[in-house]
Amino acid sequence: MKHVEFFEELRKEDVAIAGGKGANLGELTRAGIPVPPGFVVTSKTYDQFIKETGIFDEIMDILDALDVENNKELQASSVKIKKIITETRMPDEISTIIIEAYNALCHRIGKEDVFVAIRSSATAEDLPEASFAGQQDTYLNIRGNEEVVEYVQKCWASLFESRAIFYREENDFDHSKVYIAVVVQEMVNAEKAGVMFTVHPSTGEEKILIEAAWGLGEGVVSGTVTPDTCWYDKEKNEVLDYKISNKKVMFKRDPDTGHTVMEDVPEDLAEKRVLSNDEISQLAELGKTIHKHYNFPQDTEWAIEGGKIYMLQSRPVTTLNMDTGKDQSEEGSTERVIIAKGLGASPGMASGAVKIVRNTDELDKIEKGDVLVTVMTTPDMVPAMKRADGIITDEGGVTCHAAIVSRELGIPCVVGTGDGSKILKENSIVTLDGSKGFVFEGKLKSDKKDTGTESTPATGIQNAPILTVTEVKVNVSMPEAAQKAAATGADGVGLLRTEHMMLALGVHPKKFITDGKEDELVKALVENILKVADAFYPKTVWYRTLDAPTDEFKSLQGGEDEPYEHNPMLGWRGIRRELDEPEILKAEFKAIKKLHEEGYTNIGIMLPLVQHPDELKEAKRIAREVGLKPQKNIEWGIMVETPGAALTIEDFIAEGIDFVSFGTNDLTQYTLAIDRNNEHVASLYSERHPAIMKLIAMVIKECNKAGVKTSICGQAGSMPDIVEQLVELGITSVSANTDAVATVREVVARVEKKLMLKAARKVLQG
Repeated sequence: MKHVEFFEELRKEDVAIAGGKGANLGELTRAGIPVPPGFVVTSKTYDQFIKETGIFDEIMDILDALDVENNKELQASSVKIKKIITETRMPDEISTIIIEAYNALCHRIGKEDVFVAIRSSATAEDLPEASFAGQQDTYLNIRGNEEVVEYVQKCWASLFESRAIFYREENDFDHSKVYIAVVVQEMVNAEKAGVMFTVHPSTGEEKILIEAAWGLGEGVVSGTVTPDTCWYDKEKNEVLDYKISNKKVMFKRDPDTGHTVMEDVPEDLAEKRVLSNDEISQLAELGKTIHKHYNFPQDTEWAIEGGKIYMLQSRPVTTLNMDTGKDQSEEGSTERVIIAKGLGASPGMASGAVKIVRNTDELDKIEKGDVLVTVMTTPDMVPAMKRADGIITDEGGVTCHAAIVSRELGIPCVVGTGDGSKILKENSIVTLDGSKGFVFEGKLKSDKKDTGTESTPATGIQNAPILTVTEVKVNVSMPEAAQKAAATGADGVGLLRTEHMMLALGVHPKKFITDGKEDELVKALVENILKVADAFYPKTVWYRTLDAPTDEFKSLQGGEDEPYEHNPMLGWRGIRRELDEPEILKAEFKAIKKLHEEGYTNIGIMLPLVQHPDELKEAKRIAREVGLKPQKNIEWGIMVETPGAALTIEDFIAEGIDFVSFGTNDLTQYTLAIDRNNEHVASLYSERHPAIMKLIAMVIKECNKAGVKTSICGQAGSMPDIVEQLVELGITSVSANTDAVATVREVVARVEKKLMLKAARKVLQG
């Protein structure tokens, strides 16, 4: 039995001994692809370790008694097994062979104590029919004999990460027959790195997708960094599109400790293009060569150091249905078997492999082209949601987190299925209809994903702009969506949500303050708000201050002390929380002030969930403390989303406001006593209820008398029949979802013409 195999000794068929990752690195090396040298600690070595040390039976006993549906039990068992593996002394025979192989690698490279990457390579990983990618661990910048041995052992232990145990159970893989090899490879100290798909990862079209960021590729693979995105035409050998992102952080080797650290990207690089056209061409040629060698689409990882490109990994693209057999295609086009029903929350159709996410530890398994299925999405799932082609949830209504984010990203979404995460099977292929709320079995032949990325009607981009007196604005949740929102031709942003900006930082906003890092919080807010303000300048952007319920803070670093609330939607949120914790509100005001000083005077402030004029008064006082002057150098307004605010609107006008905006999502649930995230009462939830329309009509009337602008930013602002009533009532503007802007503008124009015609007829009859 060989304990180690160097790359040049391996072929792609050697998955059983080297795992998918190791076998493919060997195959690439033998094919002449530039791969950093290395070796594989074989799966047989792992098998010998757990058998000779006597821990195999102990591990299997724990797994046999495990209920993987019990998350706490799953986590505890995972920790226990990993501790057993890492604390068991490696036999001298095995450790000596690993050390000798590492020293031989150093000798080949011509350096002592070479930095290496140590990666797990499960024997069932990276197979087209069973992709385990991302379930085990990778350790970067490991150096020296002792560390190499230690981290090989940690990779063995990672075979029993909770998400990996769960995945094997769900797919009926026998734990005792899944082994793990470990790749030990020279570390590329990358200046830039990323991933490359040799075909479109969702459709299989013959164009290459390259994602790139500064530093090590860990940021791109983990979803920590939003990379630059490049599409390359394989036939014409030209760049089709290159999108530069704001790359906030990067992973690099600390020159003092040698450890991998995450740092802020220097300001001059954050929004600078990562790849030159020449580098893109070189990468594309390597991609085509690798695809041709395997005769199958590949998902690769790459890095560039000193101007030289290295390929770090290649695996099959497992998200494509590559079977184009006539029988299957015809069957798929005629059989429409509905396997789950819910509410259509984001329009369009999408097909893909089901990936069930029961906790955030499992987000890594979501790949491009997958359908994310979960009980309900949370803000820390957004990176995975961006990778998904479709989203299905058990809970929620059409204004829940999953629905709002999906619409903005242009991803078809079905919410409120009740038990979708139990009915749907991991890795099964489904098609979801985000308009009707159906989930079908298999991939439908007629599936055409309408996400607003290719067709003019869906994006709302107008060939000939329609002019309206009533402004048509757009809602924006994430800075990354600003350019797409601006392309609709909207008259401004009627709602810029703070929540995603702040929660995406991963740290509780109050922790920034208590740790003395308010400046970091302010800087992050400035960077994010700027993307939107700049995209729309000089059009107005109304920034809504933080309005996240307490349950959304719990998963953040520093969120452990968040109070438990029976119904967070009715709890400590919006302006009531920010007046209790004014440090956060001050940080937001400081960010707005800084942007105003830089010339972005198109930003207004909107306070959420107000129910008494005293809240407005106190918020103004805090604003003046940081140098903002409400209603003088900045537009100032409130959300009308409580019956209390609507019924006392004249008192708010007396206190002083420039505008109001109806948050119909909350106004409806608070007026009708219906939890908008509860699918059991979703059928009763309606913005069209007479009580809601009476409250809105009353507020518009009072505001128009006082010269205060009125708008709407809730879901009702995207409903044509309600928009028609609002225009007739004299609303100043309507703020709609990105995909509804074009339709809403047409409705507004038609109603305005009807009102003009009605007035003209009245004069003629007069």
